[in-house]
Amino acid sequence: LQRAAQRLKPSAPIRFHISSRTDSGVHGLANAAHLDIRRAPGKAAFSGKELLLGLNRHLRPEPIRILSAQRVPSTFHARFCALSRTYIYRLLLGCSHHSQIPVFERDLCWAPAGGPLDIPAMREAGQFLLGTHDFSTFRSPGAGAASQCPVRTLLQLEIQPAPG
Repeated sequence: LQRAAQRLKPSAPIRFHISSRTDSGVHGLANAAHLDIRRAPGKAAFSGKELLLGLNRHLRPEPIRILSAQRVPSTFHARFCALSRTYIYRLLLGCSHHSQIPVFERDLCWAPAGGPLDIPAMREAGQFLLGTHDFSTFRSPGAGAASQCPVRTLLQLEIQPAPG
């Protein structure tokens, strides 16, 4: 299998598409993606196992891993065929300075300054976000690309305090 991974050479540049992007400080877990890979004429298509090994070999220095790979129809697009997306935003409370964030939590959570949060009030306010709304107000300035519609449907919102 290692030899198969080393043979992972397309005949044209690989086009990579991910199901969604995240803002700075927000991390996606178990994102779906697809690659458009063209092989030289007469070469067999890559198997899922070859892709898995070859891609992870090239990602070795990065903190990202491909967990599974399979062939999909040419009509599949990771972003446009996604049925839903789940985002988790983690807040770390009680840190007066970013140096207090535990090393394994850095870049995985947001540590806002200030005291405790009013969880019941946050849950009550969160109910107003459920449903279909235009979220233009939450966009970054200059993020108004015509191809990106700001209307989204929020099906579920949970606020779950956790220790540690």
